[in-house]
Amino acid sequence: MHILIIGAAGMLGRKFAARLAADGTLGAAPVTKLTLVDAFAPAAPAGFEGDVVTHTLDLSAPGSAEICVAERPDVVMHLAAIVSGEAERDFDKGYRINLDGTRLLFEAIRAQHIRLHYMPRVVFSSSIAVFGAPFPPVIGDEFFTTPLTSYGVQKAIGELLLTDYSRHGFMDGIAIRLPTICIRPGTPNAAASGFFSNILREPLAGKEAVLPVDEGVRHWHASPRAAVGFLVHAATMDLAPLGWRRTLSLPGLSATVGEQIEALRRVAGDRAVGLIRREPDETIARIVAGWPTSFEAKRARALGFEAESTFDEIIQVHIEDEMGGVVAA
Repeated sequence: MHILIIGAAGMLGRKFAARLAADGTLGAAPVTKLTLVDAFAPAAPAGFEGDVVTHTLDLSAPGSAEICVAERPDVVMHLAAIVSGEAERDFDKGYRINLDGTRLLFEAIRAQHIRLHYMPRVVFSSSIAVFGAPFPPVIGDEFFTTPLTSYGVQKAIGELLLTDYSRHGFMDGIAIRLPTICIRPGTPNAAASGFFSNILREPLAGKEAVLPVDEGVRHWHASPRAAVGFLVHAATMDLAPLGWRRTLSLPGLSATVGEQIEALRRVAGDRAVGLIRREPDETIARIVAGWPTSFEAKRARALGFEAESTFDEIIQVHIEDEMGGVVAA
């Protein structure tokens, strides 16, 4: 198989590529070629034995999408996006990257379909930001989307486009609404949700972290390891049971910030918890207050998607995958 990863320099893109390199297959099919695309230079995953092509480009720029699909990859993994906080602050950039880039990609695929009957599996990473308050304590699969951020609107439009292009036979697409990924490795980014990871990752490494919201804030989470599993499953599963409802809200774990901190205490002790500094941020608190807190995810679970059930597990995944199994003293 030939796999195209758009957003390949990002956290999920790198981890998905590393998984492909480690497995050597996607489903039952050998992966023989990777095309890695990002606005920042992506790197080939260690140990991959097939061909690797990299492109550093802006998906929303004229001609870029056509470059991405020129060799007609079997699977298109669309992970690229301007994150929530940045999309809210920079209206033009958010719509250019998150909406225009997505539609140009779908149009490039459609053009190849018209010429050569090309129809790839397309996995579009959406977000629970497509939901906005007011909502019930637990959101079911029938709940409507009323996003309250520009990022959520852009993702919701992408979901609709993917379904329509799939219905017309231009692609075989699935959109997956990812929980907030926690604990994200690396350094803080511009996402409004970044503090959910920061208050765990930094103390585990012996560093201070800033908590900008109240400890009673509840949110929906899954680990990077679970997220990569979501991507693999979405790329290989039978989509027929979805019909034309091509978007799924994925499983995760509902927890308050306070419950996260107590899990940190159980795993790493009081000293780690003491590194969290409270600095309220009204802008972040306002954005987060409009996000959902828990999902049933019945359809996704029935179709084989799985995530962690405790925050202790999520923290342990980070320690194993990012810290060599050792917490900072």
